[in-house]
Parts: sequence; structure tokens; C-alpha cells
Amino acid sequence: MKLDADGVVVAIDGTAILTDGVVHAASGSVVGLLGPNGSGKSTLLRTLYRALTPTGGTIVLGDDDLRRLSARESAIRTAVVLQDDSPEFEFTAREIIELGRIPHNTGLRRFGAADVAAVDTAVMAAGVAHLVDRQISTLSGGERQRVFVARALAQQAPILILDEPTNHLDISAQIDLLELLTATDATVVVALHDIDLAAAYCDTLFVMKSGALVAQGTPTEVLTTEMLRSVYGVDSVVAVNPLSGRPCVHFGPANRHRADTHIERSQA
Repeated sequence: MKLDADGVVVAIDGTAILTDGVVHAASGSVVGLLGPNGSGKSTLLRTLYRALTPTGGTIVLGDDDLRRLSARESAIRTAVVLQDDSPEFEFTAREIIELGRIPHNTGLRRFGAADVAAVDTAVMAAGVAHLVDRQISTLSGGERQRVFVARALAQQAPILILDEPTNHLDISAQIDLLELLTATDATVVVALHDIDLAAAYCDTLFVMKSGALVAQGTPTEVLTTEMLRSVYGVDSVVAVNPLSGRPCVHFGPANRHRADTHIERSQA
């Protein structure tokens, strides 16, 4: 299912937090949101899964305006993994994953064989079979994040929205997660801080700064020294990763030299 958001505006207490949120995700694609802290990535994502109501712009899931969908219908279409998800009650990991089936079970339909199969499939896909009987509070941050990914997969939504899902994972687990996301049939919209991971796994990148879109395109089109300097305020060299053929970014000598020069001048 495709997702299109154009000109999304969010104001909180009269202050515009997001002035031009834009993301276009073709069906089955993996789309990355980049930008420094405070750029509006999380705010834009929150509008996509209805945690925030925008004051302007349009958001379309498939062919339907998000505003015209019921909460249940939007939940059936969109699954979410947040940065820090802390359940208020003590559940086992499997019970957390089973929560992904809630949008599919109302009034006349209760948890049944199809739900068990969806949960079992998600458990195996996310690699959390060894965790299912553990209390969620006993898991490490990385283990918990994998459980929340499994919950999203159990939801079987055609759109997956993830806000910094790799934050608590070591590099091997980060790669496993992104490999998993690229292997799904779902449309994936993911906010990432790691530019190289975004370049390696995303089909399209949307870069935000100060609440507005500043660049969009393929990783090769978007990741330039000029963009990185303008958006992140850093010097860099963009090369080609010999393992993937995709861009990779090197930071270092130019930044250190600039910092060392500043220190030397301040000590003179």
C-alpha cells in the first residue's frame, strides 16, 4: 500500500513544530527519514499514525484520506514501532506481540487460529522465540525492541512506521532488523540517525531540517557533502560502499582539523 503525505503542518500551543512535512512511499518500498534532532521526523511520523492531528496538509493511505478512516481501519493499515515503548502493565513478550492482533478482533471476532498463526510467524521472523515467556520488564532494551517489532509484524499491516528502531541494538542486530524490514511485503517508513544504514537499506530518503523537507531522492541523489554540511553542519566525504554499491559517508579529519584549529587559536 502506498503512503503520501504533502505539506503536513503541526502547531503545538501556537508554535509551528512542523511546517512542511513530506514523505512519499510507493507500495512495498523502504523509505528513510533523516535529519538532526528537532528536525521534525518524529512529529511527522506521529501524524502518519494519528497520534497527532495536523493543522494543514494531506495524508493519504492507499487511495484514502487518513482523516476519513476510522481509528480501527487506520490501525489495520498501519503498524508502529516507537523509540521507547514502555507498557504500563506487566506482560510476557508473547502477550505484547499478541496485542498486534487487537485491530483485527472486535465484537463478532475473537482471538482465533489465524491470530495464533500470525503471532507465531512474527515471533519467528523477529527472532524472539527464546523470549516469549519472559516478562517484558526483564528484557534488555534491544530485546524489548525486537519484541515490539514482532508485535508490528503480527499486526500484518500493509504499512510499517518505525521511529529510530535501531537505537538500542548492536550493529549485528541493527543489520538483522533492517534486513527483516526490507524482506517484508509491507511499505516501510523509518526514521534513522545512522546515515550509512539509511543509505544501505532505503530505496528513497527524505531529509528534514527545522520542521521542513530540504531534500528527497535516492541515497545517491540525496547524500552529498553539500547536503550534509547544510543540514548537519559537518564536513564529510561521500564514497561508494564496495559491499553494496551504495553511498557511505566518512566523517573525521576535516572536522577534527577544524576543531583542533579552533582550540589552537583559543589557546594562543
